[in-house]
Amino acid sequence: MDSVDAAGLGIGDGFPTRIMGVLNVSEESPYDPSVYDDPDEAARYVDEELIGEGADIVDIGLESANKRFDVLSAEGELERLHVACETIDRVSGDAIFSIETRYHEVADEALSQGFDMVNDICGFADPEMPTVCEAHDAAVAKMASPPDLERPGAVEETDWAARKSPDWAAEADYVDQVYEALKQNGLTDRTIVDPAFGGWSEAQTLEDDRETFRRLREFRALDRPMLVSINRKNFLGEIAGRDTDGRLPVSLAATSLAIERGAHVIRTHDVAETRDAAAIGDAFAERASVRTDGITVTELDVRSTRELRLHLEERGLDPSVADDWRTRVLEVEGLERDDRDRLRSIAAECDTTVHDVNAERSIVLGSEASISAVSERIRDKGGQLDRIASVFQRLLE
Repeated sequence: MDSVDAAGLGIGDGFPTRIMGVLNVSEESPYDPSVYDDPDEAARYVDEELIGEGADIVDIGLESANKRFDVLSAEGELERLHVACETIDRVSGDAIFSIETRYHEVADEALSQGFDMVNDICGFADPEMPTVCEAHDAAVAKMASPPDLERPGAVEETDWAARKSPDWAAEADYVDQVYEALKQNGLTDRTIVDPAFGGWSEAQTLEDDRETFRRLREFRALDRPMLVSINRKNFLGEIAGRDTDGRLPVSLAATSLAIERGAHVIRTHDVAETRDAAAIGDAFAERASVRTDGITVTELDVRSTRELRLHLEERGLDPSVADDWRTRVLEVEGLERDDRDRLRSIAAECDTTVHDVNAERSIVLGSEASISAVSERIRDKGGQLDRIASVFQRLLE
């Protein structure tokens, strides 16, 4: 995993999770506690509520990204930029300042006036954005988006048949599209990827966000640090049955899970609480890496064949190697004796072993390929074996 240096702040494996607090100087922004148009008041908010509560990065937005509002032009953003620049001049605390913009002209001006990094919610739809960031030697967060400056995050609106292939477009699901959107127009050496949680288009569903979160580890194959913005999002609120004001607990739970699944930056309006949740995530996330005599050995954070295939593809290796890549351990509880004996017999024929823990529980050991073969062999056998066949296959995906 390549780390990113954001004006001296290390981001990636081996560094603590970084907290990105939010300030908006846009009158349209829907989250009132973070909206200021007076530089003195804005600076006070940044010092007390963001940096003072533990924010490493302060992300300043010039307009609301909400799709209900008209997109502000580059000229319109530049007219508001002075408020953001005057704010950071007045801030006494120490933090990295990020400008949220989709335009290279705004990024160039902001980086020239004291900003340290860019948060591009249109994912390099402006083709000059990576060039500007590289010229300033600046880190840039790239959110998955179509190549359209007016449609941030709406990855499903991309003409994937033309940009990839008709066959790929026919088979790809939403998360596949997000992954490819992050690759479109390339990545700089200091790019941080953002999988684009939230209702960026009418077509994006809460289930899309849940599936993206479930498969978050897949984005580690891009070999770039990951930014996750899930604070009080609808897909979390629906699970708990909470409105925006009541979603802080679920946001904090998801924060720890996101870090365990590979997130390196958490963007939030609730800085102090999120920092605590991030500390828990950091304490229990497994990032095995050893460096000795100039050599680093890292265990890839891979939990499925799909994830390994992505890692192999990004490294130019044959993805079919993933078909038989490592031992998997599955625990089966509740099988009757006869079904357990049948499972053991079939498993042995597929180079898989079944070990009984007790009369109710068994451990199944095998490779991805061998357990998949067992699943195929016990399918349509009826009873309990037929039911667990589909469960095996789902766990192997």
